[in-house]
Amino acid sequence: MYSVILPTYQVSSLAAETPPQADALASRGLPWEIIIVDDASPDGTLEVAKQLQTVYGEDHIILKPRAGKLGLGTAYIHGLKFCTGDPATSFVIIMDADLSHHPKFLAELVRKQKENDLDIVTGTRYISGGGVYGWDLKRKIISRGANLLAKLVLWPGVSDVTGSFRLYKRSVLETLIEKTVSRGYVFQMEIIVRAKAMGYTVGEVPITFVDRVYGESKLGGDEIVSYAKGIWALFKTEY
Repeated sequence: MYSVILPTYQVSSLAAETPPQADALASRGLPWEIIIVDDASPDGTLEVAKQLQTVYGEDHIILKPRAGKLGLGTAYIHGLKFCTGDPATSFVIIMDADLSHHPKFLAELVRKQKENDLDIVTGTRYISGGGVYGWDLKRKIISRGANLLAKLVLWPGVSDVTGSFRLYKRSVLETLIEKTVSRGYVFQMEIIVRAKAMGYTVGEVPITFVDRVYGESKLGGDEIVSYAKGIWALFKTEY
């Protein structure tokens, strides 16, 4: 089973479309489900998602809304509780719901994992073939700086620690989440750093990230401060 966890907030226009994540997996004969974790979107995202559920069925579109905006990391933790399939042989995919992570790259993540039986495959913007489109200079500097800081302090062994387009063996993700303490923007960095430190195998696939057309950015000043604190905390504890 391939379980796609999609945290959503104000993406009702996108939710009204056929889920391209479903098409990308179903077209390759892979068993799939999409777990939508909506944080009380005021634009009716959840209501539109319910319409998708009537089309695809409750076994494919699983709705697990929350009462408010509680953080990206907690959304993944919440969604993980409702993944079906055998935990020992299933996979979890995390990605943005707004198509800034294009589903066309899902096939490459799956292929890379199967080819080497990897524990994690992460999409990266920062190797040959990857890139970012639609960001202003400030956002590019923040992203590059966040990755450089993690590399200098923690030596994570991956090129894009803040990326949130990843495929995990479900059992591996469940183990990592038990160890991970961060819940916001820093969550992605901490979980991949801990994965490498614990000896899990990680592969990288180049992706192009397109700035969000739907929804709102999750990155704010508080998240940047939290990220720096998270790096320092990991360094002090040697994770």
